[in-house]
Amino acid sequence: MRTKKSNKNKINVITLGCSKNLYDSEVLMGQLSANKISATHEEKNSNANIVVVNTCGFIDNAKEESINTILHQVQRKNKGFIDKLYVTGCLSERYKPDLRKEISDVDQYFGTTDLPKLLKVLGADYKHELLGDRIISTPNHYAYLKISEGCDRKCSFCAIPLMRGKHVSKSIDDLVFQAKNLAKKGVKEIILIAQDLTFYGLDIYGKRRLADLLSELSKVEGIEWIRLHYAYPTGFPKDVLDVMLNNNKICNYIDIPLQHINNEILKSMNRGSSRILIDKLLDSFRKKVPGLTIRTTLIVGYPGESDLQFKELKDWVQEKQFDRLGVFSYSHEEDTLAYGLKDDVSDQIKRQRLNEIMDLQSSISYKLNEKKVGKVYKVLFDRKEGEYFIGRTEFDSPDVDNEVLVKAKNNYVRIGDFANVLIKKSDHFDLYGDVVI
Repeated sequence: MRTKKSNKNKINVITLGCSKNLYDSEVLMGQLSANKISATHEEKNSNANIVVVNTCGFIDNAKEESINTILHQVQRKNKGFIDKLYVTGCLSERYKPDLRKEISDVDQYFGTTDLPKLLKVLGADYKHELLGDRIISTPNHYAYLKISEGCDRKCSFCAIPLMRGKHVSKSIDDLVFQAKNLAKKGVKEIILIAQDLTFYGLDIYGKRRLADLLSELSKVEGIEWIRLHYAYPTGFPKDVLDVMLNNNKICNYIDIPLQHINNEILKSMNRGSSRILIDKLLDSFRKKVPGLTIRTTLIVGYPGESDLQFKELKDWVQEKQFDRLGVFSYSHEEDTLAYGLKDDVSDQIKRQRLNEIMDLQSSISYKLNEKKVGKVYKVLFDRKEGEYFIGRTEFDSPDVDNEVLVKAKNNYVRIGDFANVLIKKSDHFDLYGDVVI
C-alpha cells in the first residue's frame, strides 16, 4: 500500500478489445505527454497513482473481460494502491448508467467521444494541433492507422454503431501527415484500421477513395508495408486491387469479415450480400492479385442456424481454403436488430461448431504452410522470445496470424529489420527457417 501520495500524477492506461481501441489509447497518451503528464501503457508493477481502463463492449466475452478488469482496479483503489480510477471506451459508452449504478467506486465514466472531458479530469488540455500524434504502444517498427471512425452499416448482430456512431472519414491529407510522423519515429509498417475500410471517403469526398489513400500513403518515405484490415464485402472498391497489384508497398493481404455463407443467414444478418456475390468477389480477388492472402471472420450459432446451414458454412470453408480465418460464437446483444430473434442455439452447440471450423482451418493452414517450405520470404522481425527471433511475412498481421521463427544461435537479426528467410520447416500456424543473404 502507498503510504505517501506522489506530488505528481502518473497515469497507467489499460486497453481492452481491438486495435481501434489501442489507437485511441495511444492518442490519449500522446495528449497527456504533450501536457507533460507521465503516462504508460499496461506497465507491469506500475507505480502509477491513476488508472484509465479503455473498455470493449463488442460481445459477451469482451464485456466480461472489461468488467473484471474494472473490478480488479476497484480493489486496488480500495486497498490504496491507486488514488483514482477512470473508465472509458465502448463498454462505458454503451452502459454508462448501469456501470455508474453497479460499480460506483469508479471515479468517473467516459464515452468513446469524450476524450476532451477525460483529459480535463486528468489535468490536461485537449490539443487540437496534435492531429493524431500519439505514443506508440506497439513495437516501434509497426503501428495502426485509424482512417475512419464509426459505421453506417446495419448488420443485425453488431452493436458497434451504438458505441461508435456513424462513419466519419479522416482526410487523405491528415492521414498522410500522420503516416509521415510515424515514419519519422521508425515505423516501417502501417496497418489501416476502421470499422469498414471500403466505405472510406464517401462521407467527405462523395465517393470511395481507399485506392487514392493507399497511393498517397505509399509515397511516404520510410513506410515499406501497408496492410488492410476490416474491409466490408458489399460495395468493395475494385480499384483497390489495382493499387495492390501494381504497388509493392501494399501487402498482398486483406482482412474481409464475411460472417456466413448461407443465404438465409446472410439476409437475417442484413449483410446485403449472397453466396453468389461473395464467391464472385473472392474469385475476383484471387484472379486480379495472384497470391493474395485472404483473412476472414465467421460467426457460428446465429439465431436459427440449423445443422444444415452450419454444414454449408463448413463445406464452404473447406472449398475456399482461406489463408487465415477466425471464428466468433454469436453473442445476443441488446438493442441490435437480431436481439428480437430467439437465441436458440445452445452455448454447447456454439462451442462445438466453433471448434469444428477451427479444427478444419488448422488442417488447411498446415497444408498451405507445407507448400512454403523451400521458399524464401521477406520477413519483418517483431521480437526475440526464448531461443528464437520471431517475425512475419507480408501475408501475416501481428497477433492474429502466422509467424516465422529463426533460431537465434544460428541467425542474427535486429528487431524491426527486414531479412530474407529460407523456410526449412512448417507446422499448423508457424514457419521455421534461416536467414539468407
